[in-house]
Amino acid sequence: MKLVLLFFIACTMLTTVATATDKNKKKTAPAAKNEIEWISFEEAEKRMQKEPRKVWIDVYTEWCGWCKVLDKKVFSHPEVIKYINSKYYAIKFDAERTDSFSFAGKKWGFMPEYKANALAVQLMGGQMSYPTSIYMEANFQNPSPIPGYHPVPEMEGILKFLGEDVYKTTKYEEYVKTFTPTWKEILAPLAPNTH
Repeated sequence: MKLVLLFFIACTMLTTVATATDKNKKKTAPAAKNEIEWISFEEAEKRMQKEPRKVWIDVYTEWCGWCKVLDKKVFSHPEVIKYINSKYYAIKFDAERTDSFSFAGKKWGFMPEYKANALAVQLMGGQMSYPTSIYMEANFQNPSPIPGYHPVPEMEGILKFLGEDVYKTTKYEEYVKTFTPTWKEILAPLAPNTH
């Protein structure tokens, strides 16, 4: 009887360990193809050493309504997801983050006078408006803030203008005159009429 009980306990423990290991694998597995693979600054630095890429930073705050709309309508769009995942390292950055962290050989902490993290202040040039996207060339060069909400067709133009290096030869104002978006907004279904 003791042998059966010991066998049962051993099997239970092995199942628990296997389940916990499986859950940890899911947490660290790359993002599914149906979502943007948001990574940390630290992870982006590691990946940049092996494969330099452009960087797209979504600077947001918890209270920002347009930030939530950007997540729901733009960053969940299949074409936006596919393009960002193929061309950029994507970082989601809470501008009001209060903890300190290291990035680019410096320690970044909260600046009460801005009510924001020092890195957000630097990347945005002190112009604290949300949402703001920050485009950076490979190896975190030349941060360029892009303030405001941009719907999917407009975001397509911005992502491709930067992602395809069009900005190196053409001004954005000229580019948008000839750019024809192909990514369409995905409209939410209408609620059924209950009257």
